[in-house]
Amino acid sequence: MTTAVQTKPGQIETRELKPGFGAELLDVDLATADAATLAGVVDAFHRHGAILLRDQTLDPGQLTAFVANFGEPEDHTQRQFTLPGYPKVFVLSNRVVDGKPIGAHNDGVGWHTDYSYKPEPVMCTMLYAVEVPDEGSDTLIADGCAAWNALSPEQQARLDGLKLHHSYQYFMATREFGRQELSEEMKAANPDVEHPLIRTHPADGRKALWPSTGTVTHVVGMDKDEAEKAQGLKLVDELVEFLTQDQFVYRHKWRVGDVLMWDNRCTLHTGTLYDDTKYFRTMHRLWAKGDAPY
Repeated sequence: MTTAVQTKPGQIETRELKPGFGAELLDVDLATADAATLAGVVDAFHRHGAILLRDQTLDPGQLTAFVANFGEPEDHTQRQFTLPGYPKVFVLSNRVVDGKPIGAHNDGVGWHTDYSYKPEPVMCTMLYAVEVPDEGSDTLIADGCAAWNALSPEQQARLDGLKLHHSYQYFMATREFGRQELSEEMKAANPDVEHPLIRTHPADGRKALWPSTGTVTHVVGMDKDEAEKAQGLKLVDELVEFLTQDQFVYRHKWRVGDVLMWDNRCTLHTGTLYDDTKYFRTMHRLWAKGDAPY
């Protein structure tokens, strides 16, 4: 379905990414867009959960300026792969130059929401495609609002009010790719946090199922013994499995020049693997700061 987002003085034509979720914004050139068009892009993001703009040509400075329309650009916990001179631009890549990787490889594989281990997780994530494989490396985005609405009233009543304990230290020690022990400085900078399982979107009050994998250590209040803790984690796993059914998931197949942004307040996402012995993939990732979940 194609609709129009009202801007002043123009309009942005949109097309759903999947029925009921997301919007592809058509015929928008971010490098030359005026303030009214950019305001329409931001408005579409807040309403649709994810937006896609294809055929863009943006340098790191333009990417940083664009993401600032959504809020203050966020820093990255792992800073060794930010672009020199552009600390808000993080490189995802399997390329190696002069014996050193230029970016993080296989980062973001596993269903999650970015910065879930922070008191104020990032509001939005933006990926800009510099080079993409001919096959594989799709990005999947799960619609937490649709999943919440699909639950029965009894299930909603059972889940609303539960909180999850998130830990960056636990995540880094147990993740599949690139496990590492944190320095004392990194531990101090990333203390454990608690966030609601069901998150309310500040733009319009819509609710989203908001679990995550990797950072969750237990359900708050369900940790008096190992059996109860295991029961709580099983519940989280079941909810992630429910949320990531095909009916709730948009699968993005990348093209060079794509700008894909998703709303971390109401979605989960994951990257997918590709043949990194045959193909190269380079993406630029930027974040905009968020607020405390409620």
